[in-house]
Amino acid sequence: MADIERALNAVFFRTDRGNEPVREWLQSLSKAERKAIGADVLKVQYCWPIGRPLVGSLGGGLWEVRSRLGERIARVIFCVHGCKMVLLHGFIKKTQKIPRYEIEIAARRRDQLV
Repeated sequence: MADIERALNAVFFRTDRGNEPVREWLQSLSKAERKAIGADVLKVQYCWPIGRPLVGSLGGGLWEVRSRLGERIARVIFCVHGCKMVLLHGFIKKTQKIPRYEIEIAARRRDQLV
């Protein structure tokens, strides 16, 4: 993939205080889980636009990267801002449907982008 140009460059959303919530969440996971999520994000970077099963639209300019972590499922919600894939929110999915509050967190962060 080194010779292929990335369609998007992934960046972490940064709060006014300089925190990067998705990076912090990733660091709380095991190395194998971080590697799996990173591989999925990288695939989106190179193959954008890409659809199911890896990426799904949540509406309002929000998208989710779906990563399988053995028995668990991780989601990274992102938006596309120019040529950037802004990683807004990450969580381990525990229910069939994504809880509304998880989407609201990502939407608030998306709205803070300049």
